[in-house]
Amino acid sequence: MTDRTDDTYSGHVEPGGAPAVRELSGLTVRKQSVGTMDNNAYLLTCRATGAQLLIDAAAEPSRLLELVAAGGGGLDTVVTTHRHHDHVGALAEVVEATGARTVAGADDADALPVPVDVRVGQGDTVTVGDVTLEVVHLRGHTPGSIALAYADPEGHTHLFTGDSLFPGGAGRTTNRDDFTSLMNDLDSRIFAHYDDDTWFYPGHGDDSTLGAERSHLGEWRARGW
Repeated sequence: MTDRTDDTYSGHVEPGGAPAVRELSGLTVRKQSVGTMDNNAYLLTCRATGAQLLIDAAAEPSRLLELVAAGGGGLDTVVTTHRHHDHVGALAEVVEATGARTVAGADDADALPVPVDVRVGQGDTVTVGDVTLEVVHLRGHTPGSIALAYADPEGHTHLFTGDSLFPGGAGRTTNRDDFTSLMNDLDSRIFAHYDDDTWFYPGHGDDSTLGAERSHLGEWRARGW
């Protein structure tokens, strides 16, 4: 396969609008904004097998099911990046409609509105067809927040970061200890591990790259958010 990443994907989607589609060497990524809080949901389709994985069944189940249908197949797995209500609002309906297995961080799993089939932590993996995604546990926004990393064999790494990393800063925390924990994990598990070309897809808003954010890590720590 050739690297099919191109410059037409910007990472910007509008509430109520059409999904943005990105073709990678092993995956097709569909990004859609759902709900009143402009949550991003991501449908990953394995190009070799057609298997599909949804990241964050956040809201508007009918639109998410249309997104799944646009991928051309059923839904095998739903991964929840963290337990906050705006990221799980459509989870029960999507799971009931598709029979998809559920995956979440072990420390957030009990707070989800559906039973969690697979509880994951740092270094675990989740598969979608022939593609393997690595779990990165990022403690702070919630105790069990996770990101997923796809190391494109013919391109760069792609990170789905939930609400732990955004363009311009770390995710929201409620106290200094949680902020320090999240920044420490972002430093050691994200920025020290992945290179500047790594593209990340957050739980709200536009995408960015680690290279665009790396020089600001000290500023984030100093301001405390």
